[in-house]
Amino acid sequence: MPKYYVNKNAQVNGDHEVHKEGCRHMPITTERVYVGDFPKCTSAVLRAKKIYKTADGCRNCSRPCHER
Repeated sequence: MPKYYVNKNAQVNGDHEVHKEGCRHMPITTERVYVGDFPKCTSAVLRAKKIYKTADGCRNCSRPCHER
Protein backbone atom coordinates (compact mmCIF):
# COMPACT_ATOMS: atom_id res chain seq x y z
CA MET A 1 0.00 0.00 0.00
CA PRO A 2 1.22 3.51 -0.73
CA LYS A 3 2.46 5.73 2.09
CA TYR A 4 0.86 9.18 2.37
CA TYR A 5 2.12 12.42 3.88
CA VAL A 6 0.56 15.80 4.53
CA ASN A 7 2.46 19.03 4.07
CA LYS A 8 2.90 20.99 7.33
CA ASN A 9 2.95 24.23 5.34
CA ALA A 10 -0.32 25.46 3.90
CA GLN A 11 -0.54 26.67 0.33
CA VAL A 12 -1.65 30.21 -0.46
CA ASN A 13 -5.30 29.06 -0.43
CA GLY A 14 -4.87 27.52 3.04
CA ASP A 15 -4.83 23.86 1.96
CA HIS A 16 -2.36 21.33 3.34
CA GLU A 17 -1.66 18.99 0.45
CA VAL A 18 -1.62 15.21 0.87
CA HIS A 19 1.06 13.43 -1.18
CA LYS A 20 1.69 9.81 -2.06
CA GLU A 21 5.27 8.69 -1.43
CA GLY A 22 7.35 9.31 -4.54
CA CYS A 23 5.44 12.42 -5.65
CA ARG A 24 7.77 14.96 -7.22
CA HIS A 25 5.97 17.70 -5.24
CA MET A 26 6.36 16.07 -1.83
CA PRO A 27 7.87 18.42 0.75
CA ILE A 28 11.16 17.66 2.47
CA THR A 29 11.09 15.34 5.48
CA THR A 30 10.98 18.13 8.10
CA GLU A 31 7.99 19.78 6.40
CA ARG A 32 5.65 16.80 6.24
CA VAL A 33 3.69 14.51 8.56
CA TYR A 34 3.27 10.80 7.88
CA VAL A 35 -0.44 10.06 7.57
CA GLY A 36 -0.33 6.29 7.00
CA ASP A 37 -0.50 3.51 4.42
CA PHE A 38 -3.75 3.47 2.47
CA PRO A 39 -5.01 1.77 -0.69
CA LYS A 40 -6.52 5.06 -1.96
CA CYS A 41 -6.04 8.76 -1.37
CA THR A 42 -9.57 9.21 -0.01
CA SER A 43 -8.66 7.46 3.25
CA ALA A 44 -5.38 9.36 3.47
CA VAL A 45 -7.10 12.73 3.09
CA LEU A 46 -9.70 11.83 5.73
CA ARG A 47 -6.90 10.97 8.17
CA ALA A 48 -4.98 14.14 7.25
CA LYS A 49 -8.11 16.24 7.95
CA LYS A 50 -7.81 15.13 11.59
CA ILE A 51 -4.45 16.94 11.64
CA TYR A 52 -5.25 19.84 9.30
CA LYS A 53 -8.91 20.60 8.67
CA THR A 54 -8.06 22.00 5.24
CA ALA A 55 -6.17 18.94 3.95
CA ASP A 56 -6.65 18.24 0.24
CA GLY A 57 -5.16 15.77 -2.23
CA CYS A 58 -2.23 16.79 -4.40
CA ARG A 59 -3.29 17.59 -7.95
CA ASN A 60 -0.46 15.43 -9.30
CA CYS A 61 -0.25 12.29 -7.17
CA SER A 62 -3.70 12.26 -5.51
CA ARG A 63 -5.83 13.77 -8.29
CA PRO A 64 -9.09 11.95 -7.35
CA CYS A 65 -8.89 13.68 -3.95
CA HIS A 66 -7.95 17.15 -5.22
CA GLU A 67 -10.94 19.42 -4.72
CA ARG A 68 -9.62 22.97 -4.87
